[in-house]
Amino acid sequence: MNDTIVAISTAFQEGAISIIRLSGDDAIEIANNLFSRNLLDVPSHTVHYGMIQENGKPVDEVLVSVFRAPRTYTKEDVVEINCHGGIYITRKVLSLCVGAGARIARAGEFTERAFLNGRIDLTQAEAVLDLIEANNSQVATKALSSMKGSVTRLIHPLCEDLLQIIAHIEVNIDYPEYEDVEQLSQEIVLPQAKEWYKRIEKIIQQAENSYQIKKGINTVILGKPNVGKSSLLNALLEEDKAIVTNIAGTTRDLVEGIVHCKNVTLNLIDTAGIHDTNDIVEQIGIERSLKALEKAELVLVVIDLSRELDEEDKKLLALTENTNRIVVYNKKDLNSEVQGISISAANQDIDELIQEINNRYETQIHDSNEVTLNNERQIGLAIEAKQSMKQAIEALENKVELDLVTIDIQDAYTHLKEILGEVSRDDLLDALFSNFCLGK
Repeated sequence: MNDTIVAISTAFQEGAISIIRLSGDDAIEIANNLFSRNLLDVPSHTVHYGMIQENGKPVDEVLVSVFRAPRTYTKEDVVEINCHGGIYITRKVLSLCVGAGARIARAGEFTERAFLNGRIDLTQAEAVLDLIEANNSQVATKALSSMKGSVTRLIHPLCEDLLQIIAHIEVNIDYPEYEDVEQLSQEIVLPQAKEWYKRIEKIIQQAENSYQIKKGINTVILGKPNVGKSSLLNALLEEDKAIVTNIAGTTRDLVEGIVHCKNVTLNLIDTAGIHDTNDIVEQIGIERSLKALEKAELVLVVIDLSRELDEEDKKLLALTENTNRIVVYNKKDLNSEVQGISISAANQDIDELIQEINNRYETQIHDSNEVTLNNERQIGLAIEAKQSMKQAIEALENKVELDLVTIDIQDAYTHLKEILGEVSRDDLLDALFSNFCLGK
């Protein structure tokens, strides 16, 4: 935290402009040593035109932006050098900064400093990464909301209420003459604990629903050979990713893709046709299909509407009976008597299926638009907090000594604080910020 860091903050490739970012106590002095004009006394949040120089010789024509602490991303002095976007020039300016005293930043170190310097909490730091990795407008909007502190505002009231419960207990422990212990437990603390438990349960459920929409639904397309599974995959992806022929058993291995179906993202797997076969290669493909089925969150069972339901179809329906499945009747263009969710994958007529998928995940879609916890780390800590409160409630109901009950409630409080990073571990921070790109 005492040294000045530097990194390329744009894509390292040929382009119009590259940005080299410095942060730290010596950021302005290092930039000044390389720049053709004096930057030491310039006002904060100003841009200056000039040349980057090496031994008095010009290297590149640049714009230098100066931001003085604490009104910066890291709450340190920050300088951004906007040079011409070429791999040689960008690397040259970076090397000159290092030669002048800066250290190459680790992945995510700028955002890590913003967190450690108190500009943002851990949920806001994670939201920065979510925004960078957002693959649709819904995820980006949610990330922006979290960057503005929506998760913090969700967690803080829960923390405050825990402090109130702890305060009730602590007052009784310190001044037992003021309250009857049993009355305090049953009439004040226990109802508060139960009400808090319901709130954290709802928050966790909404977060899990939202996270499922965010990461995408692991979806497997199953069916016997030549019913149109690969045609359906191609129709959903809107590209010819899977080979489609009239020959049964064309797909012998798993074919994967990601598709956005209106408000739901599907992580699709097209599987080998499940049927009885003596072909060793097909058998391996079928085994992989069955393994994919075990991990699937949604199963699309494809039935050929142009043919009568046979024993293999019935076996497949029985195999998927206890899964979250949608039975899809394909090739409706070849049969006027349609039934259930009927599509024509070869003709890209799949609107009925997409509507059913969105209807199936209506609750999750609604929750994804609400303020929720955003990732597995946050959800996991909330679950731990809930479990601690559950133990406290059981202790209260069994009339356990209040000072022992406080231990579980304190644990719940600590878990919530860890969500915000107000209680944190170095190994957790290292793992979290290592997921960031260099320069952010």
